[in-house]
Amino acid sequence: MSKDQILGRDALSGARRVVIKIGSALLTNDGRGLDEAAIGGWVDQIAELHRQGVEVLLVSSGAVAAGMVRLGWHTRPGAVHELQAAAAVGQNGLTQCYEQHFARHGLVTAQVLLTHDDLSNRKRYLNALSALRTLVGLRVVPVINENDTVVTDEIRFGDNDTLGALVANLLEADALVILTDQEGLFDADPRHDPHAKLIAEGDADDPALAAVAGGGGALGRGGMSTKVQAARLAARSGAVTVIASGRQPDAINRIMAGEALGTLLRPEQAPMAARKRWLAGQLQSRGTLTLDAGAVKVLRSQGSSLLPVGVKAVSGEFRRGDMVLCVDEQGARVAKGLVNYGAEEAGRLLGQPSHQIAAILGYVEAPELIHRDNLVVL
Repeated sequence: MSKDQILGRDALSGARRVVIKIGSALLTNDGRGLDEAAIGGWVDQIAELHRQGVEVLLVSSGAVAAGMVRLGWHTRPGAVHELQAAAAVGQNGLTQCYEQHFARHGLVTAQVLLTHDDLSNRKRYLNALSALRTLVGLRVVPVINENDTVVTDEIRFGDNDTLGALVANLLEADALVILTDQEGLFDADPRHDPHAKLIAEGDADDPALAAVAGGGGALGRGGMSTKVQAARLAARSGAVTVIASGRQPDAINRIMAGEALGTLLRPEQAPMAARKRWLAGQLQSRGTLTLDAGAVKVLRSQGSSLLPVGVKAVSGEFRRGDMVLCVDEQGARVAKGLVNYGAEEAGRLLGQPSHQIAAILGYVEAPELIHRDNLVVL
């Protein structure tokens, strides 16, 4: 199977989990308030994907822009406290709008507000991962936005394109779809060059793409430059990215069916290879778990999660979310991954079945010491 077959348009039609990001200019009809008719149309398309069994996480801008309209402001403020106020005013209306439209399809939504600190802190990273994984497992549609009400200059994502990419990394999504008010990425600025041509496909890591990406608009913080950067981030976990116009009829379903709409940016590697590379090479191990022969066999042959019953010894000082090394009883490396319990808790769980975790600790963070999504066999 060729790289294009694995990572090109065909990957979209087979995607089982997708992050869809909708920008402020689309959601607010270029600043004229929430475009409820357009939002209803995107919700209809997402609901159709849901019926097909696709898990959808929606990253929605629009809170600040919607708040500006409600407050009568015509220019996006620069001060953080004014942005916070606009976000607080606008977020309620944005959430209510989505809730009403998804309810037409019998779908439940969940509001998830994140800051950069939530995804850079290991414990919060795992908390966000657990919550989002649970929501999609319950067939709930998470509506995710940056928490602009409490954000500061030090922790802000800077734009929801980046947030969408980080959510794609977090949930190991197959695809990131960025809907914007442009048809895609062009080889020149189409607003000034009538001969500009749409770039149909490219590699997310191609440095030449940054040279043709423009700046941000009046309503959003992100332009094509942030979208190209987002595609590069999403590619780290093997996701393909599509940048396309949300004003195209039935854009979401056409994109997910593999139609050549907008610009597709491919990752260098397929999802599993990218995930393994990240886990194996990017994080320093903080401790070691010694596994019995049965656990070693299961990990190597079945790719299962690591349960406490298969662990014989714990060493090192690590906390929940740290990277730990798994070795066999002879000390040979078997796997490494992000642990769900700290060293003290893990030590108390040695050799115990998962159903005893609550009785031993008084709570259950997870039934496994390391979930298979956060584990790579070496």
